[in-house]
Amino acid sequence: VDHGKTTLLDKIRSTIVASGEAGAITQAIGVSIIPMETIYKICGKLMDSLKGKITIPGLLAIDTPGHAAFASLRKRGGSLADIAILVVDINEGFKPQTIESLEILKANRVPFVVAVNKIDLLNRWKYDPTQYLLPNLAALDYQTQGEFEAKMYDLVAKLNALGLQAERFDRVEDYTKQIALVPLSARTGQGIPELLMVLTGLAQKYLEQNLVINEFGNCKGTTLEVKEDKGLGTTINAIIYNGCLHVGDTIIVGGLEHPIVTKIRALLEPGQLVEMRDKKSKFQNVKEVTAATGVKIVAPGLETAVAGMPLRSCTGNLDEIKQLSVEVQQEVGETLNVELAEEGVVIKADTIGGLEALRHLLHEKNIPISSASLGEITKKDLAAAEMMKEKNLFYGVILGFNIPVAQEVNEAAAAKNIRLLIHDVIYRSLEEYEQYTSSLKKEIELRELNNLVRPAKILFLKGYVFRQNNPAIIGIEVEIGRIKNSDPIMNEQGKHLTTIKSMKEGQENVSLAEQGKQVAMALDGITVGRQINEGDFFYTDLPEDDFKKLKELKKYLSTREVEVLKEIAEIKRRDNPVWGV
Repeated sequence: VDHGKTTLLDKIRSTIVASGEAGAITQAIGVSIIPMETIYKICGKLMDSLKGKITIPGLLAIDTPGHAAFASLRKRGGSLADIAILVVDINEGFKPQTIESLEILKANRVPFVVAVNKIDLLNRWKYDPTQYLLPNLAALDYQTQGEFEAKMYDLVAKLNALGLQAERFDRVEDYTKQIALVPLSARTGQGIPELLMVLTGLAQKYLEQNLVINEFGNCKGTTLEVKEDKGLGTTINAIIYNGCLHVGDTIIVGGLEHPIVTKIRALLEPGQLVEMRDKKSKFQNVKEVTAATGVKIVAPGLETAVAGMPLRSCTGNLDEIKQLSVEVQQEVGETLNVELAEEGVVIKADTIGGLEALRHLLHEKNIPISSASLGEITKKDLAAAEMMKEKNLFYGVILGFNIPVAQEVNEAAAAKNIRLLIHDVIYRSLEEYEQYTSSLKKEIELRELNNLVRPAKILFLKGYVFRQNNPAIIGIEVEIGRIKNSDPIMNEQGKHLTTIKSMKEGQENVSLAEQGKQVAMALDGITVGRQINEGDFFYTDLPEDDFKKLKELKKYLSTREVEVLKEIAEIKRRDNPVWGV
């Protein structure tokens, strides 16, 4: 949800990553390091309210995607986290995705604070840059304060309903039992000092034990991004959450087919306070890095590395490499082993998180998946989709997230009539798939409807007998519905009469006559005065199978056609009570 997570981090970093985002929604996890001196600089006097010595070195922020589909990616991001900031728009309140993030945080037992964003958009809110948040709030008129309090209270009530106690940060009595809400504006920066102060205090007081990281020993990390860098070849951006990593270490990284074992050539750290994904971020060469940090790793053979995969390091002992490879492979297997269906759509993504997210979204909508893989669309994928299409028209589709599509792939797909739904905002692929299937369904149903005998009621007009028999030619009016040549007709008693041989409107032959039309109709095997008389009503004589189909396609029939459908069923059921049931 665009509630302003990236803008918030940007304001803290004063860099502008958000404007470079796809659909302004974060699509891969980005990392920023916020050192303690920056926090002191931003918070100023506020830090005096924190009792005791601050020993934490700073904050490392991971900007995880907020959209619901990213449960999997966030779980990876989320479980890496010691503390989380849940950003919510004060005017929009909790969205399904916000609640889903809450559930994930609860499930992973991650403590969090709520950043209540966009206070600057409240009516008559006046921002005073010389003041901290609370004095500024106190200086506002009563009406604005009232509106602000009401919206804050709504959020508190919503959290209560979800089983969580919450309060505005300055009113929290016990941080272990209550969740702090910090009102702020990521746009103006108001409230950010208060947020950083609360985070620092929380981290220092309650997480100090958890925050003891083993700075020595082998490292554990997660690949965030695999990049092609000029002059460096394929590199990976990773977050190291435990241990230490040196140039020359052997690393084991999850890859497309199997774990990659390689030696580190160089380690590059982003300058503090820049986003690792920022195109312009300047990296500096370092000999070693210790947790927790973001780092760019330069090593040979990383081409098949995949974002979201685990990363481990060791000294290069063969037994150790073997054991770590097995561990990494198991972890990867858990993520890539989807339950694939015999029939379903083909999905592709550039990262594990992306693939999982797409899978999660489709799973929620009960859309089966027949093939899931990473990387660009290949001939094999097209062949798989073509095979699916033969089994089920709805599955002749490839849904992709964040992958490039070559011109020849586009052309080959068009030639085979395979739909490619590729987007860089994940849920757009799903929206487009749903639109595609509903229009395809409608097309199929309307085609089906055209082949059925539709419910119709016909009046034999008085004084319009053009011929008695061989064939009988009479003037009729279509009272309700529509009729076409070769439709069977019956009388009001349900007795089958004949089929429509042909129709004429004026001098012109027509194959279809709609409600309100008067036409001349030719009928074989009928004699006027014997089986039929002027002023009679006829109905289309619906085959039972057509009737059952029409019940399914009722939404395409007019109200009056539905009434006639009921009349026909009643007539038929006089002889056969279970007709059409």
